[in-house]
Amino acid sequence: MSGGADPGGANAALTRRWRGALMDNFGTPRLPLVQGRGTWVRDAEGREYLDFVGGIAVNALGHAHPAVVRAVGEQIASLGHVSNLFIAEPTVRLAERLLRLAGREGRVYFSNSGAEANEAAFKIGRLTGRPHLVAATGGFHGRTMGALALTGQEAKRRPFRPLPGDVTHVPYGDADALRAAVGTRTALAVLEPVQGENGVIVPPPGYLRAAREITAASGTLLVLDEIQTGVGRTGRWFAAEAEGVEADVVTLAKGLGGGLPIGATLAFGAAAALLTPGTHGSTFGGNPVVCAAALAVLDTIEEAGLLEAVTRAGERLRRGLRLPAHPLVREIRGAGLLLGVVLGDEVAARVQRAAQDRGLLVNAVAPDVIRLAPPLTVTDGEVDVFVDGLRAALSDVLEETPTAA
Repeated sequence: MSGGADPGGANAALTRRWRGALMDNFGTPRLPLVQGRGTWVRDAEGREYLDFVGGIAVNALGHAHPAVVRAVGEQIASLGHVSNLFIAEPTVRLAERLLRLAGREGRVYFSNSGAEANEAAFKIGRLTGRPHLVAATGGFHGRTMGALALTGQEAKRRPFRPLPGDVTHVPYGDADALRAAVGTRTALAVLEPVQGENGVIVPPPGYLRAAREITAASGTLLVLDEIQTGVGRTGRWFAAEAEGVEADVVTLAKGLGGGLPIGATLAFGAAAALLTPGTHGSTFGGNPVVCAAALAVLDTIEEAGLLEAVTRAGERLRRGLRLPAHPLVREIRGAGLLLGVVLGDEVAARVQRAAQDRGLLVNAVAPDVIRLAPPLTVTDGEVDVFVDGLRAALSDVLEETPTAA
């Protein structure tokens, strides 16, 4: 495998077209991709890469999974978009399925992304009549205006002030700070079970249980943003299951659609009744084709035993990257197949480039953290190939920077 691109080749040509036609909000993406199957992708010049970005934790079953392809083809051939003026059976069935997986009675609102799922949660909070919201520093909940107000990353928020809502951000993992911020004026507190975008930050044991107790005491809604951590990513349907925590609202997206755009806001108890006719909506939300894809994802995870497979693959990844110890690797943190490789120096961007040169795709999510989020279907052999390649890429960077360790 080789990741280097010919400056005058097909990759460069497609990159030039991108620059000429698309807005510059993403900058220029680093590589044109034209085909994928399973955990592998191919660029415009035919080079193959082992994909451990996974569409940023979206491609739960990898690329072109037969179950998703079949479900989408059959659904689009029978009933495509119908809007929210009509009922489609796949939409109802997916809502029922998600509530069954949660093991609770409630209601579901469908949208098209994680940001939209969190916008719906924001609106649910407003409908309580309370003005105040609490979120965590470093948290990422999306870039639409309401979701951005909840996002605890100042660089993303600053250009768009003033943002809606009276939002207090508290240090993530600090139960005392959360307790001090939440009161009877607080509509909701929104937290991620693991902060994926902030460098795969795992809170201390008991933090989510404390958050549940704190919010319940003041009648505040607890919102758990499971957009990165849900749908099997950590080896459980919902990451909060690890602490036995039941939130009032849970938001999902990313892996749920298996590569198609979907968001879901699950609400329980009194929160499930707050959205009433006319208060919120989405033309494309609950599209039957996308819901059919999501049902195929959930079916496959269950039938293939992928929750257990995720746990095993995550442990294999950790072990391979930890032993023998590499001088650039300080820590492996996360759960299941949402892992952060914490480096001993701020060289994550260079490791990302070195890995790509060796045919591996990873995400430098922080200056000193590489995030790994491969498909839940990744095989032992692919894990081993990846481990060998990433260790070699780390050594490439170490040789370029003798003082990095």
